[in-house]
Amino acid sequence: MGYRKWGLLLILGLAVAAWLPSGRAEAALAGYPVVLVHGFQPTQLRNCPSPTQVRSDGYQYWSAFWDAHAEARIDWSSCNRVQTGIAAAAWPQLVSLSESGLCTRGCVFVTHSTGDLVLRYLLANQAHWLQVAGLQPLRVIAALDFGGAGGGDALAQIAINVAANNAWYLDPMKAAIKAWLGYDLYGTQHLGVLNDLVPTMARSIATVPTAIPHLRFAGGGWSYLGLTKPFLPGRDDSVVSLQSSCGAAQYGSYDSCVASETMEGEQTYTSAPAALWYDYFPILMGSGTNHSGLIGNQTGVTLAPVFNDFNANGLRVSVATARYTEKAWWDFWGSGTTYVYVPGSSGHTMSQVAYGALN
Repeated sequence: MGYRKWGLLLILGLAVAAWLPSGRAEAALAGYPVVLVHGFQPTQLRNCPSPTQVRSDGYQYWSAFWDAHAEARIDWSSCNRVQTGIAAAAWPQLVSLSESGLCTRGCVFVTHSTGDLVLRYLLANQAHWLQVAGLQPLRVIAALDFGGAGGGDALAQIAINVAANNAWYLDPMKAAIKAWLGYDLYGTQHLGVLNDLVPTMARSIATVPTAIPHLRFAGGGWSYLGLTKPFLPGRDDSVVSLQSSCGAAQYGSYDSCVASETMEGEQTYTSAPAALWYDYFPILMGSGTNHSGLIGNQTGVTLAPVFNDFNANGLRVSVATARYTEKAWWDFWGSGTTYVYVPGSSGHTMSQVAYGALN
């Protein structure tokens, strides 16, 4: 790589540390209060939780980073369906947010996994629901979606299949689902939100644009000994594939969120969605970041920036970037391979880098 380039990387790495958070910060993002919407919690399918347990699970879900940077949460049970039980549980929490005035100036919502689908349904309906109740609708500046499953998850369809069929020839699928959920799903009666995560179903829920920017953060890392990966299309974070986490307008098998850049930041053509949902903007990709690592403590991954340096409804997106070119010593006439990356990102989590880039 050369001494000159290593020196540049060191300087840029030190510079990026200045905008990455350290310790507990005020619960705001660019001055806007943060509201969290968690994802699917497998243990809740086995024993549908009480309201108290739902709140406890919601707190634990975000404890690695985002709880210290949020003002509120919307908690829900994975035992329920998005448009019925989950919406009903979210309603009093929406009322509380409205009555508190927390989002009068604007709020930023942060989701993970299935929280993407849950929030999409709530955002499509909250203004009408609250107005009918004589309350002020929430002003939502933007949503930050980490490993968003709003486009559905192929694992959900497989889970439903193996819950009803214990045939020996489904053993690879059963092993993948057991690795993901932590238990054997066969015979489980309450599949709850898994029904809504089937891609055809997920892609039929609240698809009308709301003009609220969705900033997307996608991973491509390994978990569960790789058992789930054969059943997910294209690149994936071991739970959600890029067709969903990038915000692709159509279901498909993709290797990146954009056609001009790989998940590793290489500037070259690769397979990517032909179109994204309206107002969906991939911001960061981590080729080695797994599903839980998107909001957890995983470090050691050099992140690649996607859309950058723009204003998302009052939220400024500004990711520090750098580039370098690799060229074989014997390649005298070639231009080499160029990579774009976020300097210093391998020493921080995806959530820390995202928080710094938007704050």
